[in-house]
This record gives sequence, C-alpha cells and structure tokens, in this order.
Amino acid sequence: MYTIGIDIGSTATKGVVYNGSISGEIIIPTGWDPKSASKTAYESLLKNNDIKENSVKSIIATGYGRVSAEFATRTVTEITCHAYGAFCLNPNIRTVIDIGGQDSKVIRTDKDGRVIDFIMNDKCAAGTGRFLEVMARILELEITDFDNLCANCEAQPISSMCTVFAESEVISLLARGIPRGNIVRGILESIADRMITLVNRLDVAYPVAFTGGLAQSRVLKNIIGQHIGEALYTSPSAQLTGALGGAAMGWHRDN
Repeated sequence: MYTIGIDIGSTATKGVVYNGSISGEIIIPTGWDPKSASKTAYESLLKNNDIKENSVKSIIATGYGRVSAEFATRTVTEITCHAYGAFCLNPNIRTVIDIGGQDSKVIRTDKDGRVIDFIMNDKCAAGTGRFLEVMARILELEITDFDNLCANCEAQPISSMCTVFAESEVISLLARGIPRGNIVRGILESIADRMITLVNRLDVAYPVAFTGGLAQSRVLKNIIGQHIGEALYTSPSAQLTGALGGAAMGWHRDN
C-alpha cells in the first residue's frame, strides 16, 4: 500500500509517494491552473512508479491550491504538512524556516512534528520565490546561477523589498555598472533580512530546518544561519517537504 502527498504551490506542484519512506516524487510548474497541475502530478506519480489507484490508501493535498485537488482523500494546511515533513526529514528539528513561491513562514514544532506556533508572511511577494524570479529575469540569469555568481562578492544593498520598487532599483544599479554578482548577493542578503524579521517574532528552538525551493541556495542558507547563529539543516528533498508531510501523515497518522 501507498500514500500520496500533493503540495500545490503558487509556483510549483510537488508530489510524493510514500510507503514508510519516499518511493517516488515529482515537481512540475503549477502554471495558471492548479487543478490541472495537481491532477497531472498525481497521475504521473502513479504511472512513473507503476502504482495502481486501488493500492493508494490516502491522498493528502496541501498548499495554496489544495482545494482544487478534487481527487484527494482530504486536505491539510501547508503549515501542518511542512512541520511534519521536516520532522520526517530530521526528527530533531524544532523550527522550520520555509520560503515558498508567494509566502514565507517560520514554524515551531514539538518532538512529534506537530505545530506549536507559527508566523507567516502571505501579504506580499517580497522575499519569496516569486520575488527572486523577477530579479533573475531583470538580471538575465537563472536562479540556479545565483550561488556561483555571488559566492565571493560584496553585497550591493537593496533598499526596497517591494518587488515593484526593487525591480526599478536593480535596473538602476545595472545602468550604473554595478556587477551582477554584487547585486545578487545584495538580493539574497535582503531576503535573509526579511526572514530574520519573521524569525525574531517567534520563540525559535534549535535545530532549525530550511525548506522550500530556495533552500537549494547554499549562499542564502549560510547567510540566514549566520544571522541566527546556528547552521541550518537542509535536505536534498527540501522542496518536497510539504508533500512529504502530507504523504507521511496519511501513512503514520491515518492508520
């Protein structure tokens, strides 16, 4: 038997097949239609892992588009799923920092991966994956280029975190001949500063996990870690944390 977790985010839809551990995964763009993306992810997980529908005992949908997954057994908030997903990746984790496509959040968890408290920024795209996508487009870079480009650069301060104003500011910096590596470093520093503002509003416990797509940036991970005075835990499955939490919740808690 299997369980499946589908995390329908604003930027990407993630899916995990679970049978005591991750046995299948997928990440696809959400695009304009979260309902279609969630269905595609689900069907691809079945096909790619040679799984029959009658061998799936539960499907938990999470993320902002969770209500669009009509095939799901039930829906669970992304806060709950990220907390439990981080616990599955590392049972010692007590705080989760997650940067998603359109929001960022800090979650305090207990020894069983349950939510104690959380704080979330979902009112503005500043400091999120969407913000970074806009900056990458202006800089004519891929987000995957950021780390190597700015690793040894001095940060050019970005004074505005509003996506619209930051876009104008970056264009102005490029016109002045400021190296792109310095601008990228400044962008990552500004994202870290915004996350630390959230972190400081919560009673953080250690160890701390960094999840979401931006957790793949070792530079951003190190900057945030330096701010909080503690190295952050990350995983190759960091972007799958919400989907993993949903799938594992179906496996462990719905039995």
